[in-house]
Amino acid sequence: MRNYIALLALSCATPAAAKPIAFQNGVTMMAEYGAGTMLETQAFYAPQYWYSVGAGYLRLEDEDRTFTRDIPYARANLLVKRWNTPGAQANVFAYGGLGAARGSDFEGTELATNAGLQFDAESLRWYGSAKVDWQRSDEFDHRIDTAQLGIAPYKHDYNKLATWVVLQGRHYTGGLYDGIEAAVLLRFFRGPLWVEAGVTNDGYPQAMVMFNY
Repeated sequence: MRNYIALLALSCATPAAAKPIAFQNGVTMMAEYGAGTMLETQAFYAPQYWYSVGAGYLRLEDEDRTFTRDIPYARANLLVKRWNTPGAQANVFAYGGLGAARGSDFEGTELATNAGLQFDAESLRWYGSAKVDWQRSDEFDHRIDTAQLGIAPYKHDYNKLATWVVLQGRHYTGGLYDGIEAAVLLRFFRGPLWVEAGVTNDGYPQAMVMFNY
């Protein structure tokens, strides 16, 4: 019984890594701005704890501002595996969907596919995550790889403010960005609301807001 209570408290208190599935019958809404290269919004509904469905919009722009991609899409998310211990939790998610892409360097609208994998592990004091996201059509092929390491300076309860210091590394393919884009972020959440903001190694702002209900 003690382990169950600790596990329940952990699942409620530590949404340290952005997840496409919050809980059964839950809705997740997210918006992220990434250093002028990426802007994404998403909304998902989870009929069951292990899958969710919804839609999103992704805008990509290369660092030299020579081309853009605009991709509205529909997507399904699947919880592949979850590990629970009295003091930590880990998850593997997979997702995929279809979109209609437009770009500044090609004409018309192209069918686009998107797919990805995400792994995250967390406790009340630390977390790590790795995510791979593919966007592909006949006109482009982009992959965004993101790794994060977070440390909480203090333990927190569900209805109290949680604070995290997050180091992030991100790699883009398909001519979006040359090299590894690094960022330092401050993340705050309380209950269903999460806000983070920081700056990249190039001096560009990065921010995300997420709400679960």
